Amino acid sequence: MPLTDPSIRTVKPASKPLRMFDGGGLYLEVAPSGGKWWRLKFRFDGKEKRLSLGTYPEISIKEARKRREEARELLAKGKDPSALRKAAQQARKVATANTVEALSRAWFEHRAEAWVDRTRTIILASLENDVFPVLGSVPIADVTPADIRNLVQGIEARGAAETAGRVFQRLRSIFRYAIAHDMIKTDPTYPLKPAEIFKPRKVKHRGALSERDVPIFLQRLAAYEGDPTTSAALTLLMLTALRPGDLRGARWDEIDIDRELWRVPAARMKMKTEHTVPLSKQALAVIESMRPISGHGALVLPSPFYPGKPLSDGTLNSALARMGYKGLATAHGFRTLFSTCANEANWNSDHIEKQLAHEDRDDVRGSYNRAQWIEERTNLMQWWADRVDQLRKGADVIPFKAA
Repeated sequence: MPLTDPSIRTVKPASKPLRMFDGGGLYLEVAPSGGKWWRLKFRFDGKEKRLSLGTYPEISIKEARKRREEARELLAKGKDPSALRKAAQQARKVATANTVEALSRAWFEHRAEAWVDRTRTIILASLENDVFPVLGSVPIADVTPADIRNLVQGIEARGAAETAGRVFQRLRSIFRYAIAHDMIKTDPTYPLKPAEIFKPRKVKHRGALSERDVPIFLQRLAAYEGDPTTSAALTLLMLTALRPGDLRGARWDEIDIDRELWRVPAARMKMKTEHTVPLSKQALAVIESMRPISGHGALVLPSPFYPGKPLSDGTLNSALARMGYKGLATAHGFRTLFSTCANEANWNSDHIEKQLAHEDRDDVRGSYNRAQWIEERTNLMQWWADRVDQLRKGADVIPFKAA
């Protein structure tokens, strides 16, 4: 006899589980504690099995019968409803574990060794501040292109366009990592193009001197009355085309005076690859001029205020500002000056890029391109130092107005 609500409500629990049958394998199991569970008994591959369909009264008689019929339809198609449910539960469990936050942290740990401490801190902070509050708990398989677009456009809308672009690139890398590790089949960032989701903005390049500005600059640098270490650092930046951060940390044990080479260790380089810098005679002279000042210590260019530490980030740009170049030139801009002049003089572009330590980001191509071109770059850097001297001589006949 089919079950009814009154018959279920009035049933008394027994000392053992009590079964109330509804038909078609469906029954209600009443526990000694009074709890009521819907069960479905069925046979699959000759074995008797049971499937839980929920509790009463949360699942009504009508809903329990509907679930029974759905299970019987699967059986008619040769499918085991119990096995299918377990597979679905496992899929949900995997999806819950593979959230955007979990994936992002796995990607971060995988990539962390490629970054310096400061970069790691910045990247993790951008994920924790901008990504996790919005998408952190979302299973990665459920993330859509619209989710990514809305997130980065929200960052852009608060006036942080540069941050929005960087977060987008990090999400793109994160989902490529998920594809590579068979976590998802499709990348939700793939259909999105930065030009189509971000508003156009003017790119503000770092200020750099042009060749015609060099004579006056050199005259002002010669008249600079600040710390001699700062003056030497600015001169070496021009003569070596190193990044300011790589140059500021220069140590005496990195410089081979006899071989006229400077080996900057991978730990200090942006691309984590050792960089060998041929030193012109002029660059060597500047380095030797620092020996009476800092030769007793480890650093070639120590801070005048904290001798055990290198010059600070802002020291060089502050000096440029005092010389009259605020907003016009930056310490990093000396690299642009060197590159422009060397390219215009038709030096080999590969040699120029190698001197700038522009390592190939393509891992495959980069692994085959380990050429140092020391001899060629030695000639290049001596030419450049001689060219700077020519421009310096030009400054001797240019009227100078103190900055």
